[in-house]
Amino acid sequence: MPGYAGELARRLAREAEAVCRHYLSNGRRSGRYWLIGDVNNTPGRSMFVRLSGPESSKGSAGKWTDAATGEHGDLLDVIGHVCSLDDFHDIEAEARRFLSLPRPQPDPASGPRLSPAPAGSPQAARRLFAMSKPIAGTLVETYLHRRGITLLRGTGSVRFHPRCYYRLDRDTPIATWPAMVAAVTDLDGRITGAQRTWLDPTGFDPISLGKAPISTPRRAMGDLLGNAVRFGTARDIAAAGEGIETILSLRCVMPDMPMMAALSAAHLAAILIPATLHRLYVVRDNDPAGQGAMASLFDRAHEARIDAVALSPQGDDFNDDLRRLGIDALRAAVRVQLVPEDVVRFMRL
Repeated sequence: MPGYAGELARRLAREAEAVCRHYLSNGRRSGRYWLIGDVNNTPGRSMFVRLSGPESSKGSAGKWTDAATGEHGDLLDVIGHVCSLDDFHDIEAEARRFLSLPRPQPDPASGPRLSPAPAGSPQAARRLFAMSKPIAGTLVETYLHRRGITLLRGTGSVRFHPRCYYRLDRDTPIATWPAMVAAVTDLDGRITGAQRTWLDPTGFDPISLGKAPISTPRRAMGDLLGNAVRFGTARDIAAAGEGIETILSLRCVMPDMPMMAALSAAHLAAILIPATLHRLYVVRDNDPAGQGAMASLFDRAHEARIDAVALSPQGDDFNDDLRRLGIDALRAAVRVQLVPEDVVRFMRL
């Protein structure tokens, strides 16, 4: 039902103080704000909820921010956290119960409601990717730029979700963080999974490199074995590596070479190789796991009569090289590792 979540959030915002007194009962009012420790109703003062203001735009009623973590959202998010609900239909039902609203009548034109997708399934991954949006002008673009990745042409397999659910385990409450969502696809281009990289909206920490300050800022879901996040369509020549940022760094100097990010060393070793491939560049990370993945993939490529060539970074990986050494040094280091005819075909001068 288009716009329904927004309308429900606006109705809650009109009753913002009543919502806070019910769901954030350990807080108190201070002027135009409700003060509370966090979105899980912990006593304290670091989170504030606006009790009055316009229905939309900056400073609107019902919006909240946790100054300690940088988390933010609306009153639907509050209900989801406090009640430990991770499905919007359950959050909607609780909000409607609080507002004493009747259940909405289904829109005949919208067709039957989709049944819930199993958590972590390929179906859930496809829905998450569909709910995300292109990265232009979003925090994902900022995150990648700050890691030195400025050439983002052909990155449609990567999207942005402004409030992607995160839960450490079943015993902890749900949080929401902005996230980079990457589609994992099979050789036919069908989405089989997704990787979420939760991001810190408050700034770029040199240690976390812009990832959210949570225990596991990267998680994959769906069927990953043999599949990859793909940039371009692999035909005769392609490159395969582990991380998305590593592959996108390499694309800054070879934007026209098809590339695949397998997401881990184990999955790189098992990545499915297109039958049309003649040469595969194996983009290795500079650690024992990366060396082992490269050796396994070399063996599989040779068995398939595919020429395998290593691309090795000077630092930990190619994003490390891009950030430390710069684009010109990265270009020079990659150039000498390519087959000469591929320098002419793919290397940006």
